Amino acid sequence: MRNYGQYCPIARASELLAERWSIIILRNILIGCQTFNEIANGAPGLSRGLLSRRLRELERAGVIEIRPKPDGPGSIYEPTQAGRELSDVMLAIQHWGSKWAELTPEHAHPGVVLWGWVTAYLDRDRLPGRRVLIRFDYPTLSGPGRRGWLLIERGDAELCEKYPGGEEELIVVINDPLAFARWHLGDLEWGDALRSRAIEVSGSTELSRALPTWNRRAAPVQPTPTPAASPA
Repeated sequence: MRNYGQYCPIARASELLAERWSIIILRNILIGCQTFNEIANGAPGLSRGLLSRRLRELERAGVIEIRPKPDGPGSIYEPTQAGRELSDVMLAIQHWGSKWAELTPEHAHPGVVLWGWVTAYLDRDRLPGRRVLIRFDYPTLSGPGRRGWLLIERGDAELCEKYPGGEEELIVVINDPLAFARWHLGDLEWGDALRSRAIEVSGSTELSRALPTWNRRAAPVQPTPTPAASPA
């Protein structure tokens, strides 16, 4: 960890928080990620080795606590009082970034946007009470990350990188990841994204209308075109 050699509290805090990936790791923990994999899923591009090192640094600094899982192998990562008091700092950075930091296509990985939605802003009270499987396609990407699934069961939801089985009742195609990110941030209405074909939805009409209402952060939902029939 870098040492600026300055008494200033900003300098001392920066020795910890300004290390690459540290603030992203803290963000993930503060929004409820507790396991190593959950934290890693919200930080694509971060190696597992560096993640382990940063977690140990945050533990030594007294910002997080690492303890064994009560029901199996692995560890649980939770903020300490010092870590929880960083929530206001995170909100201030979020506010500043929303106002002054430009959002570009390089920032808008659709899988990360979906992860942020499901992890921190999914309105679980609005989810269907039955099992539902929704597929998300990312045609602008290449490789195995071109597709993901949102599985809803027993009032909760999880993201799946591999097909979990069952009928895909809704297929969401993100043709414009930047538009998807802007919708999630509340800067673009879902209906406008559909009309421009930045996002295309096919399958269950009921689910297609309900889906955007599950985001507690996004712009208000306006009437949208009826989606095409689900592919055979």
